[in-house]
Amino acid sequence: MDSQKEPDAKKEPSFNEQRIRSITNLYYSRPDIQKAIFEFCKNREVVPRYFEGFGKRPDSFQYQGDIFEMVKRGATSFHCSEEIWKSPMEISTSLNPSQFDELRQGWDLLIDIDSKYIDYSKIAAKLIVELLRFHGIKSVELKFSGSKGFHLIVPWQAFPLEINSIKTSNMFPEWPRIIVNYINEKIHDKLVKEITKITSGNKYIRDEQASKQVIPDLILVSPRHLFRTPYSLHEKTALASIVIDKDKIENFQVLDANPIKAKVKNFYPDAKRGEASELLMQALDWYREKTPDEELSKTTQREFKPIKLSNLSETNFPPCIKKILQGMQDGKKRALFVLINLFRTIGMEKEELEKRISEWNKKNEHPLQEGYIKSQLIWSYRNKQVLPPNCREYYQGLGVCIPDDLCSKVKNPVNYVVRKNTLADRQCNNNSDKSKSSSIKKENKSEIAKTPE
Repeated sequence: MDSQKEPDAKKEPSFNEQRIRSITNLYYSRPDIQKAIFEFCKNREVVPRYFEGFGKRPDSFQYQGDIFEMVKRGATSFHCSEEIWKSPMEISTSLNPSQFDELRQGWDLLIDIDSKYIDYSKIAAKLIVELLRFHGIKSVELKFSGSKGFHLIVPWQAFPLEINSIKTSNMFPEWPRIIVNYINEKIHDKLVKEITKITSGNKYIRDEQASKQVIPDLILVSPRHLFRTPYSLHEKTALASIVIDKDKIENFQVLDANPIKAKVKNFYPDAKRGEASELLMQALDWYREKTPDEELSKTTQREFKPIKLSNLSETNFPPCIKKILQGMQDGKKRALFVLINLFRTIGMEKEELEKRISEWNKKNEHPLQEGYIKSQLIWSYRNKQVLPPNCREYYQGLGVCIPDDLCSKVKNPVNYVVRKNTLADRQCNNNSDKSKSSSIKKENKSEIAKTPE
């Protein structure tokens, strides 16, 4: 590792600096802490902080021991990128956007919640976790920021590799910004209501200002921005950025982050590819409604013309859709998202659509609640039509990808249905023509037979 900027020995250290430096060597010497930081930071840009100033960029860990070596040279905390890189050390400010895209493997959705009061942050974190679950996302983890907020993470593996031929990895920071703004709006009213309950003063007054103080911070959603790694110390509080149980947010107390008592837990959950597709698609759809048309091409999926198919027989559906329609054991919410958008896109009438969804749900091992299905249908009808996710990864994650010969020639289930429908219509027309031709021949033969010699 290159040498880093040493703290100024002539300057009298502040109380905060003395406090944190008194524990850094002891804390970061722990192998479990080093391993937790090192494992999380693989393929990320990593920068140490030397109390008041950051080290050079770009930088990364080559070995687990690099962490303690930096601490011995004065590092007090470590910060890493949301973006995941093929080679972090190749990052340079001289790169153009396309070169950054080529170097970037993906990005995590990192939601930073910060507030003047930890109790407000707890409410926001709980509501966001609930919303993510509503969208079928189980792979989310939560950690204390080290001060008065929390960081929530949805790993890159949860997102589809592309949407309508647009690479998801190339849409940073645009798409995560859209998602965070979508989350802000979806939780806002409930956030105000919950904060008002614990805000002093007239309980009937809706405290709009209080709610604004805990809306997730968008600063993190920017190119090459860094956030505190899990189990890194915080310079102002000398507390550790520990991972906490997302189901017990309300039980968390700041003293739980005492670095001497810190217990290591995983901050990066295993995720199914495409698990967050529904969230991303609905966030993009929400953004489409609020954004001028000229801006959409920069941030959302390609436009498509609504189609109306006359033959909606299940025989024209791709194998993955046929498999879904047999009933699901897992992934029912994601499957519902696929069916609604497919049926709407191919022009299925509302009554027929709801009938087919109802019949499908009865076949599921544990049917979805009617209220959930109704809410998803209402949401869909209120917004413009959206294509279902593209083929391969999303459907592989659902365990329903069983490609046939036609699947290799299409990118989306809608393309498959259109092709099958077209082939069926041609076949029908050909059969009709053959039938007419045969009928004419028979009539001619009959006329010939009747004609006197």
